[in-house]
This record gives sequence, structure tokens and C-alpha cells, in this order.
Amino acid sequence: MSLLQRLEKEKAVEKTDTGSASKMRKTVQVEKKDPFEEIKKKIFDKVVDGIDPDEVDEGEESPELEKKITALVEKALAEESIPLSRNDKQKITSEIIAETIGFGPINGLLQNRDVSEIMVNGPNQVYVEQKGKLMLSNISFRDDQHVMHVIEKIVAPLGRRIDESSPMVDARLPDGSRVNAIIPPLALNGPTITIRKFSEKPLTVKDLINFNTLDPNMAMFIKACVEARLNIVVSGGTGSGKTTTLNVLSSFIPSDERIVTIEDAAELQLGQEHVIRLETRPANIEGKGAITIRDLVKNSLRMRPDRVVVGEVRGGEALDMLQAMNTGHDGSLTTGHANTPRDMLARLETMVLMAGMDLPVRAIREQISSAVDLIIQQSRLKDGSRKITHITEVAGMEGEVITLQDIFIYKQRGKDDKGKVLGEFIATGIKPKFFEKLENSGVKLPSDLFLSRKI
Repeated sequence: MSLLQRLEKEKAVEKTDTGSASKMRKTVQVEKKDPFEEIKKKIFDKVVDGIDPDEVDEGEESPELEKKITALVEKALAEESIPLSRNDKQKITSEIIAETIGFGPINGLLQNRDVSEIMVNGPNQVYVEQKGKLMLSNISFRDDQHVMHVIEKIVAPLGRRIDESSPMVDARLPDGSRVNAIIPPLALNGPTITIRKFSEKPLTVKDLINFNTLDPNMAMFIKACVEARLNIVVSGGTGSGKTTTLNVLSSFIPSDERIVTIEDAAELQLGQEHVIRLETRPANIEGKGAITIRDLVKNSLRMRPDRVVVGEVRGGEALDMLQAMNTGHDGSLTTGHANTPRDMLARLETMVLMAGMDLPVRAIREQISSAVDLIIQQSRLKDGSRKITHITEVAGMEGEVITLQDIFIYKQRGKDDKGKVLGEFIATGIKPKFFEKLENSGVKLPSDLFLSRKI
């Protein structure tokens, strides 16, 4: 569907009754009245009528198109003969441009580099995350249908669909940002959008050091572990920065290796030349044709990868990933949801059982202990900052238990007057058992890197 066809569809839909989704809500919301709503609707219709479909490419934003829309808006405002200030005219023009070739009211938030997450909770409530803190914005939509238009603009170019028969969708924006949308009847507040933004330029390890996510000694160590082809799991809670850390780890992979990445929604931004990116596919309207992470992990092993990077393991694919790590695919990287390194091991056990294999617990633990070399625990602290709180070696088995030993930890020291968490990164004094493997691979580390300081 071309952009013009989509805009024409939006015009037609706006004239229909859009109250059905609102009637299903059980929450009461305060309406925010836009004083320019009526005039913007009229001008929007004129802009759509004034665009030649041959001049518009699907999803393309160009300066020429913006100039043409601006001219159409100025002409329509002059015809309406409504006294408006210069600022009001500029505001109306920018909003109509955003509505026509952008993502409506949230377009400005998407362009704001300080905003890391956008949460649209129905038409009247839009929250943002800035510098790790949630705050209510002054952005609002006209109604449920207006939010639906934005969702459709996001998912249509990707071949995804969202309607009553398929009311949830995962997608991504052109810049790689992750989008989740869920609509009534599942979402009682109205159509809901959650956008996790990613910077146009991928963060580097220097950026993480500057953000105090880790210190230079930890950065040197994990770089050595990636270069030495250790298998690494990045563990953490939702929004803790796992994908960013995984992206940084992936950047340490030598450029002469063949990398296969596997994700639900492609987010990783690797700078190497030889990268094959695979993405899952949801089921079609008949419930068929779904391609899962597990399917892609199995297929990737037939693609002669030097490295397999899985965006996140959350099910039976954990078994295939562990088997790959144990059968010559060293240097694999992935992430998982867990609050501590020990919890990550328990989650891996559970996910292996989800593969449907009736394996004894000891066999699963032996697979995990022999496959995973390192767990990097990422946490989001109460002040909104993100820290690597543990770099932990999987040291092997003792009886029925997998043994872990912390190599580096983050030690909290309380808070300052502004509520900022105080603390420091500390080496525990333990030299990892795989240190010889690091040296044999040609990686040299300072002899005092693991020296302990008083905790």
C-alpha cells in the first residue's frame, strides 16, 4: 500500500464511528482538547488531496516532500483566513508533516536523543523514559483510531498486521528501534505502543565506560574473552541494557569471522562486513508459517558460522544453543532474563526442559557447565543507571551443583543527596580457570588485572 493510499484510508476511517474500542475501556481518562484539532483535520485532508501518488515512495521521507507539504499547509491556512501566530502556524505545519510522512504526535519524541523509551497508554497518556527516569509527557492523540493509524504505519512496511484476530505485534522502526503494540480487546486502555529506541550510531565500549556501566579493567577483560572465543551469556532484567551490552560484545568479534545473528526483531548493529542477519516470522492468519528462534538456531548451524549471536533465549532454543556451544561453535553470545548469575543458570535449566526433551537435571547442568564460560550480569539500579554488577565464571560442577565464581563485581556504597547510587567496580582477586585459554589464544592481559581491593 502506497503512502497516499494509506492516507486516503485514514481519511475514510476518520469519518466512521471510532467509539467501539473506547466503550470497552474500564478506566476513566481525562480528555486533552487540542484547540487546533478541527483546522488540522481540514488542512490534513487538503494535503492528502494535493499529493501526487507518483511523487511519493512508500515510507520515504525527503526534503522535497516536506517542502511540498509545507507549501500545501501554508496555502490551506491562507484559504481558511484564521488569525494565527507564527508559532501556531509552525506548530500546525510540523504536526501535519509528522502525521503525513512520520509517526504522528510521537514523531518529535522519536527524534529526541534524550528519550530512550516511549510508552503510549491509549490516546490520552504518553510516558517517556529520559536519563533512566519515567515521566508523563504532554503528548496526546485524538482518539483510539489515531493511535491505530500510527501502529499501522509502523507495521505495514514490515509485512506485519494487527487487528482483532491478531491483536499483538512486535516490529521495528527503520532505525532499528524495537516496537511492541497491543490493541483492544486485550488492551483495556486503548491501543498501546511501547518503543525501545536505539541510537543511530551504536554505543561503543568507550561509551559504556563513560556512562559508568563498567570500568576499563572489566572492558579489557570481556574484550579478551570475546577474542578468545569464550561462550558468554548476558543476563539481566527488562530494560537493563542487555542488548546494548550484547552489541558491544559483538563489536569485539574479529572482522575476518562469519557472524550469524538471530533475533525476534532485528536490533543488533554490527560493524563487521561478514554478518548474516536472521529474523523470526510470526504465524499467518491461519496460524501457520511461523519461524521461531529455535528454527533459526538449527538452520544457522548449517550456514558455516564462526559465531552465532542470539538476541535472546527464552524457550526451547536454549537446548540448541547449548549443544552448538558444546559442538565446536565456540564464541557464541546470547542474552537471557534473570536477576542474578545463579538465576540465569536456573532459567537455562527451565528453558532446556521447554524443548520437550525428558532429560535428567544433572545432564542439563553438565551441558550448561561445559557450554557457558561466562555470565555478565547487567542491572538497572534505582536511580535509573545501568551497571554490569557481576562478571562471573561458570567454573564447572561440584556434585549436582554448577559452581560459579565472581571475577568482577559492582559494590554499592549508598546514595548521594540527589539519590544517585554510589559505588565502585571491584576485582574479587580470583583468576578465572580459563585464564590459560586466554593466553593460549594470544590474548595478553596485565598481571595485576585480577588483584583484589578491599571490599
